[in-house]
Amino acid sequence: MAQRYGGKYSPDGGPPGTPSRGSYQGARRTRAGGRVNLLFLAPLPLIWSAFGSGPVGLALNLAALGLLLLAAWMTREGILAQEAFEARKVARRPAFPRKMAGSLLTGLGLACASFAASGEILAPVIYGVIGTVLHGFAFGLDPMKDKGLEGVDQFQTDRVARAVEKAETHLAAMSDAIKRAGDRQAEARVERFQASVRDMLRTVENDPRDLTAARKYMGIYLVGARDATAKFADIYARSRDAGARSSYMMLLTDLEENFVAKTQKLLADDNTDLDIEIDVLRDRLQREGIRPDQQN
Repeated sequence: MAQRYGGKYSPDGGPPGTPSRGSYQGARRTRAGGRVNLLFLAPLPLIWSAFGSGPVGLALNLAALGLLLLAAWMTREGILAQEAFEARKVARRPAFPRKMAGSLLTGLGLACASFAASGEILAPVIYGVIGTVLHGFAFGLDPMKDKGLEGVDQFQTDRVARAVEKAETHLAAMSDAIKRAGDRQAEARVERFQASVRDMLRTVENDPRDLTAARKYMGIYLVGARDATAKFADIYARSRDAGARSSYMMLLTDLEENFVAKTQKLLADDNTDLDIEIDVLRDRLQREGIRPDQQN
């Protein structure tokens, strides 16, 4: 059976001995769709209500429309922020509770629309409270506290969270830059490199003591990869230079090999630390001279 060639420097190739990693490996379906998209559609009938009433009704209905659309946007951003929070081992809570703000804005929007329709006071209050509560039940609350690891002090947790956030910013900049090149294979190659980088990020999150050893990779090397990607994208978008493309692909392969090797070394060091802890504990138990069949 024919098999497609995929060498070290081929467009779809990776480091020797590494399995093929698709861009969807480890991906999870986002919750920022479906119900959230309906939130953008539900208030649109207020446009017809606004222009079918007097100036006061116009202002109130347009205000309600704006509040409900803003609530939908805040809800979607809150869900995306929560998914990013849940995807990491170590993370700080979102700086602003977007989903909770979405609940309050939904209540205000419904109250404003109800007041425009009825002119009463009690009905808008009821609609506002019910809308706020139902939105909160439907989409939940924002993460309210930072997520770290037991046995790791807050200072280390904050250092890791800041370093990972900065690294993710560099990766996002790489993704934005490579799109300018208009080369789907190059985009896929960048995605595979980013998967290797994120393996290192998850390793550091699992053991923040690895941050010092990995700081150069998460900082200097990743910034270099970002800058090289931006320069390649600009050059290739103008000239479609095959030589520049080949050199860039080779650079990604070399970087990926080094990131993979460093991640494996970090994991090996973690295993060594575990073995040392186990040996020390066994030595202490042996010094106690207690056997499982002995009674206290």
